[in-house]
Amino acid sequence: MTNSPKLTPLQAAEARRLAAEEAKATKVPQARSEEEKAARKERVTKAKDALSRSVGIKGEHVAGARAAIKTYLQRLNEPNQPDDARFEMLIEAPFKAPEKKKTNGPRF
Repeated sequence: MTNSPKLTPLQAAEARRLAAEEAKATKVPQARSEEEKAARKERVTKAKDALSRSVGIKGEHVAGARAAIKTYLQRLNEPNQPDDARFEMLIEAPFKAPEKKKTNGPRF
């Protein structure tokens, strides 16, 4: 363990601000091809459409599915994006009720 001096909250905030400025100054803009831009735009359109169509649907699964779509839209610029099959599953989730669990135990 090193004996580093403990920073005050003001010093810690200043250090975070300086680190953010440094990261912003050295940030390299991402270059996306036209094909990637079109695919992203199509996915955003599908996700927004699924959100708007699922507004009036009732069910326990709907709230979680809508939250997952909203999270996807919020994190569009992150590097880890779902593949096409997983994305389609995400979009269809509010409209498909989950299968009921089967019990093998005694029935009362």
